[in-house]
Amino acid sequence: MSIFRTAESVSPKHPDKLCDQISDAVLDAYLEKDPDSRVAVEAVGGHGKVLVIGEVTSKQKIEIEPIVSRLAGKVETEVKIVHQSPEIAKGVDTGGAGDQGIMVGYACSDTPEFLPLETVLARKLNQYLFNIWPYDGKTQVTLKNGVIQSLVASFQFASQKELQQAVGQWLNDEPLARHKKNTLLCVNPAGDWQIGGFAADTGLTGRKLIVDNYGPHIPVGGGAFSGKDPSKVDRSAAYMARKIAIDYIKKTKAHDVFIELAYAIGKAEPLEATATIDGVQEQITGYDLTPAGIIKFLNLKRPIFEQTARYGHFGHHEFVWDR
Repeated sequence: MSIFRTAESVSPKHPDKLCDQISDAVLDAYLEKDPDSRVAVEAVGGHGKVLVIGEVTSKQKIEIEPIVSRLAGKVETEVKIVHQSPEIAKGVDTGGAGDQGIMVGYACSDTPEFLPLETVLARKLNQYLFNIWPYDGKTQVTLKNGVIQSLVASFQFASQKELQQAVGQWLNDEPLARHKKNTLLCVNPAGDWQIGGFAADTGLTGRKLIVDNYGPHIPVGGGAFSGKDPSKVDRSAAYMARKIAIDYIKKTKAHDVFIELAYAIGKAEPLEATATIDGVQEQITGYDLTPAGIIKFLNLKRPIFEQTARYGHFGHHEFVWDR
């Protein structure tokens, strides 16, 4: 029986990824000045304008316009920031979760990154091409029984000929990229393009959830990550779930591990904490899974988040939750 699996990746200059990076750069700026800042910031951008909107409670103020300019270039910037809702703050101040939610962590033995092979290949190809053309772009890889069946690459300012040559070189050089001579290559399939990024399309924080997580074959539980400080379990508990999944993979030598953590607003302890190891579920023990415990264990009150918004939040050994 043939098994097909497909995943995509987008470059850091994709409009949605620009918005993710803006949101996380704003978060980092607050955390750098006040590690206890509460931040929930989103960005929407396109066609010469960026709106940064959200809720922030901090002892410090930052200038948001220079952050937007650094990442998005010369655009009109509008900022609408208010204080965190006192009703939400009430539950967080006592150590509880800032919202309800289900966070899914995953790890598998398919790749050194403990991620699905198709997800890793789509990302690696995107990174390779972005190093040549640091602009808007997308990649997509389809596997058939672990062998590349087809490959899609669309990059701004790259001619079809140049892109075809670069993709071919990557296929030959990348050890994980098993392929055949008749592998279908779709490079700039709609034709060469010069207009990309915010000039071509709008972007929004949190619109690339599958790219941010594990690819389309793994469930997504909670919400978006970018722009949220670690008191939001959408982010911190998802990172903790990934850390636990990697711990279980290393300990059990399983093929794949799913972690599920569920929280209620204002409650510190999770309502569910389970690990499914090669299809067999068990309760998780031995971890402090309160928001405060997770933040301390992963040392999350640091300005480290802008880099997470570029090529997914998992599969990078420099992140403590990926070790």
